[in-house]
Amino acid sequence: MKRAVYPGSFDPITNGHVDIITRASRLVDELVVAVMVNPAKNHLFSLDERQEMIREVCGGLSNVTVSTFTGLLVHYLDEVDIPIIIKGLRAISDFESEFQMAALNTTLDRRVETLFMMTAVENAFLSSSMVRQIAKLQGPVTDMVPKVVNERLVEKFGAPKINSSKMNQPGGLK
Repeated sequence: MKRAVYPGSFDPITNGHVDIITRASRLVDELVVAVMVNPAKNHLFSLDERQEMIREVCGGLSNVTVSTFTGLLVHYLDEVDIPIIIKGLRAISDFESEFQMAALNTTLDRRVETLFMMTAVENAFLSSSMVRQIAKLQGPVTDMVPKVVNERLVEKFGAPKINSSKMNQPGGLK
């Protein structure tokens, strides 16, 4: 049975994350979406909220489960007996940092393998931090996140001040 872990903070989960989860779930028998617990980071959504949104978004994928971990990823991988890490890449800058982490993880545990997946082109610009910033400034993120995430962002920050349908017209905003 092939099992893999897709780790991240998912604060919040974006369409780019969902793309990687969906595609990776086709490659393995079980995919664990592992939400990192980082007490030093000031998250927008609580750990429970992030897990809940991921479960709701991935509910149709029967081989996807959601878990959490603290500390080193390699310790978590050893604990759950899963040697494969899935990482999504958007740009060259992602590759550089993810390559370093993959090398470090393999140095810490030779059994660990990291598989890189390129995100779909339409999600190449997405990041959770950009989505949070746009939502905080009351911009539309409906095309960037699943519906449940958009609803949670509207609850936190209010409705967007710009109609997203206007943003997609030729020539941009008028």
